[in-house]
Amino acid sequence: MRRVGAPIPSPDGRWVVFSVTEPAYDRAEQVADLWIAPTDGSAAPRRLTNSAGPEVGVDWSPDSRQLAFAARRVGDDVQQIYVLALEGGEAVRLTQSATGARTPRFAPDGQRIAYVSDVFPGAVDEDSNRLAVNQRRARRWNARIYEGFPIRHWDRWLDGSQPQLFVVDLPRPGVVPEASRNLLAGTALARASGYAGRDADAGAELDPVWTPDGRALLFVASDDRDRAAWSSTSTQLWQVPVQGGEPRRISAGAHNWSRPAFSADGRRVVALVERQSEQAYVRTELAAFDWREAAVAAAPLEPTWLTRSLDRSISGFAIAADSRAVYALADEAGQEKLFVVPLSSGSAAVRRVFEPASGAYTHLAIAQRANRPVLVGNWESATRPPEVVRIEPERAGHRALSDFNGARLAILDLPAVRHFWFTSSRGRRIHSLLVVPPGFDPQRRYPLFNVIHGGPHSAWRDQWVTRWNYHLLGAPGYVLLLVNYSGSTGFGETFAQHIQGDPLRTPGEELQEAAAAAVREFPFIDASRQCAGGASYGGHLANWLQGTSTHYRCLISHAGLVNLESQWGTSDTVYSREINNGGPVWEQGPVWREQNPIRLAAAFRTPTLVTVGEQDFRVPLNNALEYWTVLQRQRVPSRLLVFPEENHWILNGENSRLFYGEVHAWLDRWLSPASASASAQVPALTAGPAPGPASVPVPAASP
Repeated sequence: MRRVGAPIPSPDGRWVVFSVTEPAYDRAEQVADLWIAPTDGSAAPRRLTNSAGPEVGVDWSPDSRQLAFAARRVGDDVQQIYVLALEGGEAVRLTQSATGARTPRFAPDGQRIAYVSDVFPGAVDEDSNRLAVNQRRARRWNARIYEGFPIRHWDRWLDGSQPQLFVVDLPRPGVVPEASRNLLAGTALARASGYAGRDADAGAELDPVWTPDGRALLFVASDDRDRAAWSSTSTQLWQVPVQGGEPRRISAGAHNWSRPAFSADGRRVVALVERQSEQAYVRTELAAFDWREAAVAAAPLEPTWLTRSLDRSISGFAIAADSRAVYALADEAGQEKLFVVPLSSGSAAVRRVFEPASGAYTHLAIAQRANRPVLVGNWESATRPPEVVRIEPERAGHRALSDFNGARLAILDLPAVRHFWFTSSRGRRIHSLLVVPPGFDPQRRYPLFNVIHGGPHSAWRDQWVTRWNYHLLGAPGYVLLLVNYSGSTGFGETFAQHIQGDPLRTPGEELQEAAAAAVREFPFIDASRQCAGGASYGGHLANWLQGTSTHYRCLISHAGLVNLESQWGTSDTVYSREINNGGPVWEQGPVWREQNPIRLAAAFRTPTLVTVGEQDFRVPLNNALEYWTVLQRQRVPSRLLVFPEENHWILNGENSRLFYGEVHAWLDRWLSPASASASAQVPALTAGPAPGPASVPVPAASP
């Protein structure tokens, strides 16, 4: 399938640009380019670039005639900023940064571009930064040395470099361009031990945006990241003059801000924000500042909260071109839906724009200078990969602007997901999705694969998924059960907070109860043949089921913890685990003792496929090895796959193909009718819920 990226509309609303990746099992054959399409749907998309590497971080010039992006092209050691004129010609490289450049943003006058680049400690200009890079490459010793936390993020060791904000002039005839200027060089903020950008899996981002007059930039940064081992940290909004100087903090409190944007009239700033809290989960909200006040305020300001009345987490937003409202996307009951809220002081009630029949909208964007409203985004469902659409609220739907996968989809049997609900033993309404296999016959009886989502603060949705694709998992003939257990998003903040102090027990019970409910609801499910599995938090729960249930014929655990204590000590995130588990590990509170899967190892007996990426620093390799050792010690049938080059996800095409093949082989081994006699040591599954964890002895805490 072609992988269609987020659409970026031109300011005048005539065009939309987006990336399209054409995957290949041989990475040398993979293609990723920019495509362009008219927003009125009058013509099919056409390819805009044709280069070896992808273009990312696309931004339009204010006059809609040029594009800026980051790319690594022939002759580049690292990613640089390029500008491409739509009228034709080759893209022009603007930067020559030793550490690479990303996130280009055109100034309001179109004459300059701001971008982000990493800077090593002590480097005051590009020459000294390049010298630091060369010295690191040339040194004969190889060691990582730290005096503070954090030291790793996602799949990379932190190297001491910091994201900083640069401005470069665009070439003009007869004008000698100045060198790129680092706006944060020498500032107290950049020197602070806790300085960092917003965490992002692709790198620490600053989310820069120009002020309407072009005299300054707003950006997102932390000044307390060095406290991450013992405290919650924050990201704030900062303003820095385009000439440089000490940044001024705009936002008050210790909240986490991201993705600021100005309204077209320049009067307001809107951003995503997570409120400061010692809760395991807080929803993401929209908040706004009056820029006339914020630009001159002597102290950080408290914002106007725009979506406080909506008990859903905002995933993205776009400000209407008339500056009167904000459109927002939010996760709700297995879909991602469009909402709107007036952009005024003292927010009015948020309302749903329309109720979509299926699927999920993502990557919402609005043309800010169009004569007529132009809302674009991606739309996808469990049966259709993302495509670019123009959202038309007046029609309560959308119009497709691309169709890169229609021909491929036409030859596949991809049944739509089925939504169903049940009430748990704790009185909670639990939502689930059910996916039936191709060639489905309701008169047959199918094995059930209970697939557990990660997060935990995420959800199964009517959405296309690449890494755990519903239909690919079920293709050999399995019914998939996708449970949005307590802790899932899209059902309110309280529902997601339920797992604080109860991270595994109740979700594990709900997975069992959901399976029993599905058996009652759908007669085509064979209750005697069930397996369960998941990745990340889904792997945690699969490992919890290993110690608390004998209902499953097999389990699959990818990137799952088996030991809460060693996960706390080796993961790249620490303090949030203490919040969820009721205190630090040495205090040995009830969660550490009673909801730690490895303490239940005496009960381990379900055959398990264990998989892990060696470069995973979120759930490091040691947990998979601990689990594997216990399974082997307990003589449980098991199989271990370690992917040396993968992180938390399996991204390489051939590795992914191997993974799916191993999953299918493991399910077939234990769920085929013939496996019933071959796996007599695994008790037959009943339609009722599993025995609760209380039935398994829990060792007392060590002195």
